[in-house]
Amino acid sequence: MKVKHLDHLNMTVKNLDETKDWYKRVFGFDVVETGLRSGMKWGILKSGDAMLCIYEYPELVKPSKAASKNTPHTINHFGLRITDRDKWNQTVESEQLEVLYGGEVRYPMSTSWYVLDPTGYEIEVALWDDDVVSFKQSA
Repeated sequence: MKVKHLDHLNMTVKNLDETKDWYKRVFGFDVVETGLRSGMKWGILKSGDAMLCIYEYPELVKPSKAASKNTPHTINHFGLRITDRDKWNQTVESEQLEVLYGGEVRYPMSTSWYVLDPTGYEIEVALWDDDVVSFKQSA
């Protein structure tokens, strides 16, 4: 069996409404379902085939990328693929997004920008050359 693609990412966020609004403005995610489970607000956001399932927990401690020999390794970031550099640059400017690591990062076959969402999750925004996922062959 092979996986077709990643179906969704499930995230706990500090503020559901702020997060829904931010993902709508920055990446075009629409709310497709919301509810309340065990007193916790939740929602499902969708943009294209990508889905985010978010659960509100106001007491959440900001995510940390720190990993050492004495702490478990966690997910450092997730990536969203875009196809329009100009539209992304306009979004960065209009939303006044801080692009981490000194700005645009060039890889052999793609360009990425790293930003933080309102809860502090790091997102890699990836633009593949010619919109084709490909990899440089190792020697």
